[in-house]
Amino acid sequence: MRTYHCFWLLFWAGQPHQSFLASLSKRTSGFPEKGKVLVLSGNSRRELSRSKRSWMWNQFFLLEEYTGTDYQYVGKLHSDQDKGDGSLKYILSGDGAGDLFIINENTGDIQATKRLDREEKPVYILRAQAINRRTGRPVEPESEFIIKIHDINDNEPMFTKDVYNASIPEMSDVGTFVVQVTATDADDPTYGNSAKVVYSILQGQPYFSVESETGIIKTALLNMDRENREQYQVVIQAKDMGGQMGGLSGTTTVNITLTDVNDNPPRFPQSTYQFRAPESTPPDSPIGRIKANDADVDENAEIEYSITEGDGYDMFGITTDKDTQEGIITVKKALDFENKNLYILKVEATNTHVDPRFLYLGPFKDSATVRIQVEDVDEPPVFSRPAYIIEVKEDVPINSVIGTVTAQDPDAAKNPVKYSVDRHTDMDRVFNINSGNGSIFTSKPLDRETLLWHNITVIAAEINNPKQSSRVPVFIKVLDVNDNAPEFAMFYETFVCENAKAEQLIQTLSAVDKDDSYSGHQFSFALAPEAASSSNFTLQDNRDNTAGIFTRKTRYSRHEMSTYLLPVVISDNEYPIQSSTETVTIRVCACDHRGKMLSCNAEALIHPTGLSTGALIAILLCIIILLVTVVLFAALRRQRKKEPLIISKEDIRDNIVSYNDEGGGEEDTQAFDIGTLRNPEAIDDNKLRRDIVPETLFMPRRTATARDNTDVRDFINQRLKENDIDPAAPPYDSLATYAYEGNGSVAESLSSLESVTTDGDQDYDYLSDWGPRFKKLADMYGTMDSDKDS
Repeated sequence: MRTYHCFWLLFWAGQPHQSFLASLSKRTSGFPEKGKVLVLSGNSRRELSRSKRSWMWNQFFLLEEYTGTDYQYVGKLHSDQDKGDGSLKYILSGDGAGDLFIINENTGDIQATKRLDREEKPVYILRAQAINRRTGRPVEPESEFIIKIHDINDNEPMFTKDVYNASIPEMSDVGTFVVQVTATDADDPTYGNSAKVVYSILQGQPYFSVESETGIIKTALLNMDRENREQYQVVIQAKDMGGQMGGLSGTTTVNITLTDVNDNPPRFPQSTYQFRAPESTPPDSPIGRIKANDADVDENAEIEYSITEGDGYDMFGITTDKDTQEGIITVKKALDFENKNLYILKVEATNTHVDPRFLYLGPFKDSATVRIQVEDVDEPPVFSRPAYIIEVKEDVPINSVIGTVTAQDPDAAKNPVKYSVDRHTDMDRVFNINSGNGSIFTSKPLDRETLLWHNITVIAAEINNPKQSSRVPVFIKVLDVNDNAPEFAMFYETFVCENAKAEQLIQTLSAVDKDDSYSGHQFSFALAPEAASSSNFTLQDNRDNTAGIFTRKTRYSRHEMSTYLLPVVISDNEYPIQSSTETVTIRVCACDHRGKMLSCNAEALIHPTGLSTGALIAILLCIIILLVTVVLFAALRRQRKKEPLIISKEDIRDNIVSYNDEGGGEEDTQAFDIGTLRNPEAIDDNKLRRDIVPETLFMPRRTATARDNTDVRDFINQRLKENDIDPAAPPYDSLATYAYEGNGSVAESLSSLESVTTDGDQDYDYLSDWGPRFKKLADMYGTMDSDKDS
């Protein structure tokens, strides 16, 4: 028969005032039903009957923030298999097992080792089991139980922000929403009033109020004015326990700013302003500033100024400086002290952004009076006109007055004025002006065809103060007179065919005139009187400023007359009539039956003679080839000639074979090999002259070998003697040994280049005795000596 056992778990809640014990409605199956089990709850007992339950569980509460010195007792675990002989072992697992919660493995007592905080973890789930110590096998199945942490009021309300910032318009109504503050409490809101928060205002009354449940801050005072006070600091308290005594609280600060509205009109600080302006002040120049004060800010303080009335309404203007909100008074027109020296204006300042809600406070504008005193200054002369236009005919005589300018001093003193012409505008000095009365006259002839307009500038200056001057432009237009005769529009040169018929048109003429004609030019053409009767051609005036030349006879011969010069008289119809005689050149040419010219003396006019570009290039190439051929031939001829040693018989320089090599003289034993002088084998005696062809060829002679102890001087003398008697030797010194000398030589250098160190050591008078060939040289050096003597 199978035996079933029962397992009891007893719990004691660790609250100081009571213990909570509740039975579970469920049991683990598989165990036989037992008798009654005693369960403790507080100090009372009650019997519960079990139906197939081996575990008896309780959900219980454990106080948070336990302050005792001992471990906090939680409950007791007991199995009906426990005989008290220590054969069973109780174990605990789950949340905090072994750390926060420990169990006595012998007795099953459970204790909390640390202070628990519900805000950190409100519920712990644990598992309990009883095992046999000897076999290590569980005697009861593992089951779970729950420990809930009982809340106490240990957290004060906390606001979501340390500092709140809010703003509302000034002059707001009572109850206007400002801002809502929120505080939270970490305590359990389902247990008691620990988390029930109530709001109140500690600082900020009577201006603001707060709703106790929502934390909404509202205005509490009517017509709060930003201009009186702009910033408010409100302190709000949040208290738990429903605000009852003993509750915890937290505070926050709310900074409230009143924003501006346009509730203040502009006001001038004074009713009258006075300014002074010199009469020389140019237009658009500022003369003063005024400002109306407005207690508002930003766009609510923007002001627009205007001149509403006054005798200077059209003389002055006013604008607004957007940065300073000042009214800038400017001059619109030129001032004149002599005409008016005092202006009175009424200036008005108006807000540009008016709030209709505050119109009841009065008009949002103000006005002030501005007095402007015009000061007298010494002004320059003023011309009667801003510019002068003068018309004058081009045939006006010199020194004729063509116009007058007038200027006067506008000041009360009426200082006299003198006039002058700015010569930078009249560089040719065509005009002049009377300095006293301003009359302008010509100083040179005028020509409309050369220059139609003359633009000059006249200066008027005070005699007492020449610095006070003014200028005026004078535009002088030169009018046309008929002073130019008409002339041909172009140079006419034509031809007539030898086989031409009578009355045949050969050329049409036209004319131009430099003069203007208001009604249009009308030219008349006619042959000159001397050619009208004897001419071979006739002229027909077409009455449209053109004329035609016609043949008078049937045939012409270029052999009899190759060129005809036909004089034509051109006249205009202006007054006075101008005329000129122009000449038309007519050449006689041979033509075909259609009248096309073939050839004539004037062929160059129609078919210009000359060579084409291709022909010119061909001729130029031929000339270049010819020149190259000549140069090459001359070069070949020159290479065939032997190059003489002496180019000119006047070249009498020493031709030492190695004259550019010098040694150290007798004391220099390193410059040359003395054995070369004594070795006849080293000298090539078979060399002949290169500049001439010897008439007789002599056999080379062998020179006796010198003894080793022969002196150098004797060796040179011997060789010199041999060359002197040698008919094949050149008639000048050419021994290579002549060049061997050095610094230690008594004779020093033999070079003619260094024979004279200074010009003062020589006397060149002997050059004049050498004949005409040395005359130029004698003149040069003789002149140098004369210069030195002088």
